Amino acid sequence: MPDRGGGPTGPRIRVGRPSRRARTLLMTLGVLAVLAMAFVMFAGFWTDWLWYRSVAYSSVFTTTLWTKIGLFLVFGLLMAIAIGVNVWLAHRLRPPLSAMSLEQQSLDRYRMSIAPYKKWVLLAVTALVGLIAGASASGQWRTWLMYVNGTPFGQKDPQFQLDVSFYAFDLPWYRFMLGFGFAATVLSLIAAALTHYLYGGLRITSPGARATGAATGHLSVLLGIFVSLKAVAYWLDRYGLAVKSSDFKATDNWTGLRYVDANAYLPAKTILFCIAAICAVLFFATLWRRTWQLPVIGFGLMVLSAILIGGLYPAIVQKFQVQPNEQAKEAPFIQKNINATRDAYGIDDAKVDDYEGQAATEDDGKLRAAANTAASYRIMDPNVVSPAFQQLQQRRNYYQFPKTLDVDRYKDEEGKEQDTIIGLRELNIQGLPKRNWINDHFTYTHGYGAIAASGTTTGTNPTGSPDFTESGLPSTGEFGKYEQRIYYGEKTEQYSIVGGPQKELDYEEDGEKTTSYKGDSGVSLSNSFNRAAYAVAFSEPQIMYSGAIGDGSRILYNRTPKERVEAVAPWLTIDGDAYPAVVDGRIKWIVDAYTTTNGYPYASRTTLGDTTADSLTTNQRAVVAQQNQVNYIRNSVKATVDAYDGKVKLYEWDTEDPVLKTWRKAFPGTVEPRGDIPQELMDHLRYPQDLFKVQRELLTRYHVEDPAQFYSGSDAWQVPDDPTNKEPGSVPPYYLSMKMPGQDAQQFSLTTTFTPRGRPNLGAFMAVNADAASKDYGTMRLLRVTSTVKGPGQVQSELNGNDDVAEFVRNLKGTDSDIEYGNLLTVPLEGGFLYIEPVYTRGGNQNYPLLRKVAASYGSKIVFENNLKDALNAVFGVEDDGSTPPPDSEDPPPGETDEPPATGSAALKKAIADAQKAYSDGEKALQEQDWPAYGKAQEALQDALERAAAAQPKAGSEGDKADGAEKPEGDAEPEGDAKPEGDAKPDSSAEQASDQGS
Repeated sequence: MPDRGGGPTGPRIRVGRPSRRARTLLMTLGVLAVLAMAFVMFAGFWTDWLWYRSVAYSSVFTTTLWTKIGLFLVFGLLMAIAIGVNVWLAHRLRPPLSAMSLEQQSLDRYRMSIAPYKKWVLLAVTALVGLIAGASASGQWRTWLMYVNGTPFGQKDPQFQLDVSFYAFDLPWYRFMLGFGFAATVLSLIAAALTHYLYGGLRITSPGARATGAATGHLSVLLGIFVSLKAVAYWLDRYGLAVKSSDFKATDNWTGLRYVDANAYLPAKTILFCIAAICAVLFFATLWRRTWQLPVIGFGLMVLSAILIGGLYPAIVQKFQVQPNEQAKEAPFIQKNINATRDAYGIDDAKVDDYEGQAATEDDGKLRAAANTAASYRIMDPNVVSPAFQQLQQRRNYYQFPKTLDVDRYKDEEGKEQDTIIGLRELNIQGLPKRNWINDHFTYTHGYGAIAASGTTTGTNPTGSPDFTESGLPSTGEFGKYEQRIYYGEKTEQYSIVGGPQKELDYEEDGEKTTSYKGDSGVSLSNSFNRAAYAVAFSEPQIMYSGAIGDGSRILYNRTPKERVEAVAPWLTIDGDAYPAVVDGRIKWIVDAYTTTNGYPYASRTTLGDTTADSLTTNQRAVVAQQNQVNYIRNSVKATVDAYDGKVKLYEWDTEDPVLKTWRKAFPGTVEPRGDIPQELMDHLRYPQDLFKVQRELLTRYHVEDPAQFYSGSDAWQVPDDPTNKEPGSVPPYYLSMKMPGQDAQQFSLTTTFTPRGRPNLGAFMAVNADAASKDYGTMRLLRVTSTVKGPGQVQSELNGNDDVAEFVRNLKGTDSDIEYGNLLTVPLEGGFLYIEPVYTRGGNQNYPLLRKVAASYGSKIVFENNLKDALNAVFGVEDDGSTPPPDSEDPPPGETDEPPATGSAALKKAIADAQKAYSDGEKALQEQDWPAYGKAQEALQDALERAAAAQPKAGSEGDKADGAEKPEGDAEPEGDAKPEGDAKPDSSAEQASDQGS
């Protein structure tokens, strides 16, 4: 065969070490790779620190960080030491010579392979176990901080007479310590047994003794520690019975001792504690006796006792003592559960009054007059009219309003407080005309302005639209002058870079402008290190080198109100509904926050995610819970987030809450005293919805305080499904200014209804004073209905079957429109219940809801009229009571006076000519985007159409009125069925007769 270079005559190729230059290059690349990885890991930490420092809550970051590091190091070292010492000790106690057997010969290979690396193997194993244990322990930082800062409740549990703080703060930490001890002991036992086996201390198949004396003593001590811990577990289990959940016929999620717990489990746990302690002593005694005979017998006795005493005996007691007379046996324990649950959820002061609920038969004029003052009927439903806000006030595609608007209170021009629907015009990044990195993060950075409308009246432009009290871009109205830029909002989830060379889109009174952020919010990007850190943290390399970033540039992120409050107070549970208010010239987001615990003895548990869900709950409005299962809750903190600079303030609200006191000790200086709340802010604080929903769910059962009645469930209620929503879900609570029986004036309240469990009729009505500025804030009143009264679902069913409604719906189908039902309001009135429901239409040329009808029901009568005043008159059988008009009355629209309107063909022609001109003016203003001029033109158009309708010698049918299609005699058709002169056609949104108003 020919030589291919490998033989003596061919060239010899030497394979040597890389050159020094290559080695240097490789080492440099390796170091750079390590540094890059380290920087990536460090970037997240550094950006978090910068963010907390920017919001002036750096103490929260450092306290949490050092607590986690401390727990990681302490428990990681303890676990590593426990494993390492036991492995080292097992190695030291190995026999000098191992038996010559096939088993030991096969183990020799492992011993010889491990021998050169014994120290490294030991270090690697202990380090790995320590890291895992430390990481697990660091997650218990809340438990540790509550334990070391625990504040007494001043209340003792009825069984052991221990302060509630023992169960809320101490017992969770003891259980964690116990679990850690079990883990360390079991892992040490396994590691020691493997080491003894590897080095001959334990034998499985070899002849002779199965274990050396040293191995026996070592493992016996570990088993003794394990059994000692089991004894401690039995002792703690005694106290755990007070917070133990169990299934019970009387209620779901029962917590606390029952008869079988107090009379069987409790003594059984005490006996098992004693047996375990004796068994542990027997294991420790093997250090001297060197035999496992007694410890094994003792351990077997403990297991048998656990089965017989801890399992079989309680089952016998339950079967033969409790079940034959369960109600009497459980009565004292049910009473303890009722008392504890009512106290833990703040419903112990709820007043329950019997209320017949039957409609009054007195003079109808008196009922009509009483209805005027019974409530400020909110015919503008914040859950329905958001599309109207969007259509009429969006102004730009890159703005948006929340799907569900908020209800607040503002004073009108006369200084009278009125319920107001409010929403912020926030940035919608999906609606940008062109999407790119500069537009998304530099140019379009903020929303603009608050939009508000009266909750009790409707507008005339078009008729049935919201009656805006603050509108326009920039917005003007009752709020006066305030900072309108919204850099922080519920929809603002992307980061923005502001204040640098790149200008932002903005608005002023004279139109579209540019601006540069002047606030001190966000983190500075002026230095390269911060830019590199954020480029890594946000996976956006352009942050590092973009010319749009320079001196003064700041990055804004974590911009939703709930997100910011949760970050600065990670120990709080956040209410699902953050709502805006204009306070002292700024837009403030108000966020309700709760302190919770799962360790209140005897109080039944609730799952926040389920209890706070209703027919309107969305991800945007979901509660942010630190603990999903709780049995104690307080609205302890009111938080605000400034919509311009993102500044977060936490105010103490519940001054007696021991959980808040505990967290204030852990994070001093983070929560400001209640006395620091400005009065203007206090006027907008309200009772939170999620707390109310939790309380109303508990009150379906715990309004009953008699144990026998509670056990039977004869008076149990349920929260009804929302009859106005096609999707399943509980009826949401409604904010409403109203009077409860016996009250002299309306109060801003949060209300709900109940039905008897399994039945549709009305079972009860509940209202809580929601005005934080009121001395009666938080006062709950429940009206237990003592007669058969229609429930919300039944009222809605009757309305759907009403002849007037059926005709209205048929007429709508011809216009390609749909009907939408608003909130079904329930108001106690003169011994009965008055139901009010606004009805909206949407479709055709009008793709947003307008109020078209109002339904009312009192007693057996249900009516369906054009507006609230007519509905109240009709349901009480009066034409006009002559009293002060109801709250939805409004001044005559432009052009309408108290004098009779002009009639005849001349007036009709004049009105049509005016409509023609107003429409042309509106089209011109629309093309020029001159919104004030457009609004004036629409008002003039509406005025002209109403004068044309009034000039008709003959009115149309009721169905025509409903559709806004009244036609005068002759060829003139001023309404939407015909065009004025030329090709111009009036805006269909204004084509509604004046009698459709509020």
